[in-house]
Formats: sequence, structure tokens, C-alpha cells
Amino acid sequence: MRVLHVITGLGVGGAEHQLRLVLPRLAADPAVVTLTNPGPVAAAIRAAGFPVHDLGMRGNRDLTAVPRLAAFIRAGRFDVVHTHLYRACVYGRIAARLAGVRAVVATEHSLGDGIIEARPTTAAVRALYLAAERLGRVTVAVSEAVRQRLVAWAVPDRRITVIPNGIDPAELRHDPALRLQTRARLGIPARARVVGGVGRLEPTKRFDVLVRAVAALPDTTLLLAGDGPARARLAALAGELGIADRVAFAGGLPHARAALCAMDVFASPSPQETFGMAVVEALAAGLPVVYVSCPPSKPAPIRRRGACPRRRTRCATRAALARPGGAAPETLAEHDIGRVAGALDQLYARLVRPDRVWSRTT
Repeated sequence: MRVLHVITGLGVGGAEHQLRLVLPRLAADPAVVTLTNPGPVAAAIRAAGFPVHDLGMRGNRDLTAVPRLAAFIRAGRFDVVHTHLYRACVYGRIAARLAGVRAVVATEHSLGDGIIEARPTTAAVRALYLAAERLGRVTVAVSEAVRQRLVAWAVPDRRITVIPNGIDPAELRHDPALRLQTRARLGIPARARVVGGVGRLEPTKRFDVLVRAVAALPDTTLLLAGDGPARARLAALAGELGIADRVAFAGGLPHARAALCAMDVFASPSPQETFGMAVVEALAAGLPVVYVSCPPSKPAPIRRRGACPRRRTRCATRAALARPGGAAPETLAEHDIGRVAGALDQLYARLVRPDRVWSRTT
């Protein structure tokens, strides 16, 4: 069975990282098309032996992308088209149907309350999303929270299945040598207490809360792994608070392992997540974790009535610095990327060969 994965871009991000992890574990024969930005994740996918085609889309209104993508699908004789991220889900579903492929799957990675991929879910965004959704067969929600949001948007529940994101525990295993190397590269003392965060640096992630919290924690360094439009403002805030020398920016990384190894505590102040992959990865890396939102996990330690977000984060982080962390073995098994690949292979088989037995519960 030939499966084409269509994704908006292959820079650094959660959806991109998931695609890189799952491809080698699929029984189906996969290929990848990126509409734009064939970044470091594209290089990693190619290095693993999987073809990546760059469609070279010039912007959201580059309508030539549709016939070009349809021609690529037709020439590749793909049995299934699987789309990821908003723009790819819109253009990819249309192109797949034009190419005569009816087995069209879309994974919803980023639908929050009032936002999708850090952009407001306006009436126009929602209308286009729903129009494209009708051209597919199944929408995969990465968490129960995302499924509920899709239903609230009027996506029929029968067309949704929940397949949680996965991790590769072996990729996240702590490495003392890598810890020292990463700290040295970023100018962090070997014995410093390090609180870290991972993710795209944008206002909705609320990394400013971490900067303010660390300012009140003496002898503590903040390590932020990721890049985005809020980086300059975060750096300026650190300067205003007099802790510029205690905030390190690792930049966009194809994989977060090096940054996680350098941390003593992981903190995620984002008020809403579709899954919270960074939290699960930090647990797998053996770190104590404080967070606000992580749909697959139980309510988080950053909770305290009557206290401001900065104070709650500071208190929770101080407590986490004093205790061991890490995920339980059953948590790692539950989120193993092999289970994700198995669930996707079953889904593809159900769409291409409807007589095959398939369970909706994953």
C-alpha cells in the first residue's frame, strides 16, 4: 500500500517531528510532500531513506499548488493521502480528490480553543476547514480534547478517531556527556540549576511567565529550546529583569534531546495544548515536570487559587527542583510511537480494504 503524507512545512515543530518518528515504523510504503519550507526535519526524513518532495508553494493563495499536487499524487499511484497541518489539509484533500484518491486522512495536530496553529479561528478559517473536511474520509485527533473541539465545530463524530501522539523513548534517554556538551555550547555552568522549556516561541505559549518566574529564583538558569516571533521580546524582558545572563536560547532544534539533557526541571506554562508532546518527552527524559496543560495527562502541578501565573509557576518550579522526576514505564509504553504506527496502518487498511477488521479504540 502506498501512502503519501502531505504537510505544510518541515521546519521544527511537533507535527513535523511526529511525521519523522512514525514513517520508519509504518508497514505502508510512505512518501512525503511538503508544500513549503523543507527545513531540518525534511533533511532528517531524507537521511532515514524516505523521499521528500518540495512543492515550492509561494503562499496561501498560490492556487497552482492544487493541480501540481494532484498531478504528483496521480503519477505516484498512491492508495492513501494523509495530510498534516491546516494549509496542507485544505490543499491536500482537494488535490487528492482531483487525483481520484478517496482514502483521504487528515491528522488534526493543532486545534485549540479559539486558535489553530497559533492563529485565531475566525469564521472564514472555520468555514474553509469544514468545507475541506468533507472531502476527506477520516480526521485523526491527537487527543480527546481535540476530538471534542472538532465535534464542537460540527465535524461528525463518526468521521473522527483518536490516535494519540507518540514518542521514541530510546531517543530521549538521558546522556550525561550530552548534558555537559550542551551546557558548554550554550554557556551554562556545569553545576547550574536549569529550568527549561521547549516549543515555538510565540505569545500563546506564555514563555514570558517562565522568564519572570526564574527572575525570582536565584542561581537558576532558564533554557528555552525553540524559535519564533516572541524570541526578541523574551530576550528584552530578560534584560529588563536583569537576568539576561541567566536566560539561554538554544534556537530551533530538529530534536529536543540535547536541550532536555541539559535541564534539571521542565516547565510548560502554555494555558492550552492539543496534546502536550513536550511534557511527555520531558517525562520520558527523566525530568521532573510542571505544566498547565497536557491533555493525555492528569491535572498539573501549576495550580493554586488566588495566585498569579508567575507565582504559581515559581512555586511549582522551586518544588520540582527539589524532587526526582521521570515517567512511569506504563506511560512510556502507552505513548510509544510504534503504537501510533500500528493504529495508522489499521486505519489505512480499513479505508482501502473495508472488509478488514478494525477497532476504533487505540
